[in-house]
Amino acid sequence: MPLRLLPSSLVDRIAAGEVVERPAAALKEIVENALDAGATRIEVVIDGGGRRLIRVTDDGRGMDAEELALAVERHATSKLDDDDLLAISTLGFRGEALPSIGAVARLTITSRPAMQSNANEIRVEGGVKAAVRPAALGPGTRVEVRDLFFATPARLKFLKSERAETAAAVDVVKRLALARPEVGFTLVADDRAPLSWPARTMDAGGQRARIADVLGHEAGTNALDIAGMRGPARLEGLAGLPTFSKANSLSQYLFVNGRPVRDKVLLGAVRAAYADLLPSDRHPVTALFLDIDPREVDVNVHPAKTEVRFRDPGLIRALIVRTLKDALEAGVPRTASTGADRLAALARPGEMWRGAPTPRPAGNYDWTGSWAAPASAASSVPLSGMAEPRQTAFDTGDLGLALAPMADARAYVPPPAPDAMERPLGAARAQLHETYIVAQTSQGVVIVDQHAAHERIVYEKLKHAMERDGLARQMLLVPEVVELDPSDAARLGERAAALEALGLVIEPFGPGAVLVREVPALIGDADIAGLLRELAEHAEEWDDALPLERRLLHVAATMACHGSVRAGRRLRVEEMNALLREMEATPNAGQCNHGRPTFVTLSLADVEKLFARR
Repeated sequence: MPLRLLPSSLVDRIAAGEVVERPAAALKEIVENALDAGATRIEVVIDGGGRRLIRVTDDGRGMDAEELALAVERHATSKLDDDDLLAISTLGFRGEALPSIGAVARLTITSRPAMQSNANEIRVEGGVKAAVRPAALGPGTRVEVRDLFFATPARLKFLKSERAETAAAVDVVKRLALARPEVGFTLVADDRAPLSWPARTMDAGGQRARIADVLGHEAGTNALDIAGMRGPARLEGLAGLPTFSKANSLSQYLFVNGRPVRDKVLLGAVRAAYADLLPSDRHPVTALFLDIDPREVDVNVHPAKTEVRFRDPGLIRALIVRTLKDALEAGVPRTASTGADRLAALARPGEMWRGAPTPRPAGNYDWTGSWAAPASAASSVPLSGMAEPRQTAFDTGDLGLALAPMADARAYVPPPAPDAMERPLGAARAQLHETYIVAQTSQGVVIVDQHAAHERIVYEKLKHAMERDGLARQMLLVPEVVELDPSDAARLGERAAALEALGLVIEPFGPGAVLVREVPALIGDADIAGLLRELAEHAEEWDDALPLERRLLHVAATMACHGSVRAGRRLRVEEMNALLREMEATPNAGQCNHGRPTFVTLSLADVEKLFARR
């Protein structure tokens, strides 16, 4: 086959395959052009997932007839002041997007500079360019793409459903809207309700407001402000609370110098920062803005410009991990505020009255009795100096409901000290079902999962001891033999040295068994057999690719789970208050090692809503 030059139309279609892989990619390029043109208001209309129509209208600086004809030529750009590709300060600079789109679709560009009285229009259909002609338009530019990929029908076979393509296009607009809060956006996509995000200020308050606009009110209220600097890089934005997580990473919005990216270094750093706070199948919600000298980052490594390359990736990773960890560990414990969801689940009219009518027993009723704990709890020794409460049933008569006490909510517990109620987690007032601590604050009620809370406390103590001077060990008076599957026992035996570093001393004890001689002192009277079985189940996951530190922390988390206060244990008021105070002083106490919340808060206003008092 002889050597030949490819025709320009074919070259444009090949370029389109790199730049315009789907409708969302074309939309991204067009909106980025509008932002680079200084637009303050952008309107986006999508039909058929972007295959039938993409229309972007902006109020940017516009183009005259000469510039309009040049805009659809390859490698024509207004976004490079010189030939220095190491200092890119705009979103688009290749000069390939518009001619590539025109090569595979029916493209119409109408534009008018603010200083001119008339607009001009140019059309490109399947790579064939028409002459520039007069048109009607206000100041700005309108780009209309119809019948995307009509010139390359094979590409249509690889597109996803209209719903999926629409979702991808909406996500593109969301990311660009987050990157530029000072620009107002309107999005009309297929049969969805129109979205409108007003322009915000450029400060941190405007950034948070735009995040709430785009990601929802809950994302704005369940996130922490972050700020950090290291070397030439500065990081700002919002980091979602661990208890406000998602099932995928699509809610992680990352920006480098205002450019939306999906970079492996950044995603890995976010994952590492939340490693102790989320299970492996959950992902945090973040909006992180990294500003760095353009010469320290290469944005030209991918045609779609969604990946970047840092000159010092280690510095960027350290900045993100440290900044996020400092923000998540600082201050009093917090969990996701989903009061509306909790109220919707709790306030179910008529839910309580669905039981069959209960006959009203004859006789007089004692309305002065207190509610005591159920039989299992009543068998425990009461707090000293307090009389044993009477157990009474509360009958609603004709309503057909007999309410029997199901928890230890003793009315005779003395009132807490006023200063305790001003603490973030308040003062303990009761223990429900021997699992949940109910605390009262000056502003409402806090319900604490005692096992989850103590699990986090023990885990943080284990980590601190590991970093300081190693874990104190406790020798068992009688070594315990734990029977395991032979393969599990062998795996634990191979990792005995790593376990010993955490204070767990084991040795093989014949086929299918291990002998436990010492345990970490912090885990106390843990279920050693259960701990060893769970460690054996996960030992296979500790491959050599996982850093030693992460493997040790995984073991520490498992130990903390087995060494913490279990659900079903009766606690005294002093123990409950001690747990609350320790939570307030423990980093990351808002969630357990598995990412579940350790407590929920109901304000007094929330409680009043349940009873229709407001």
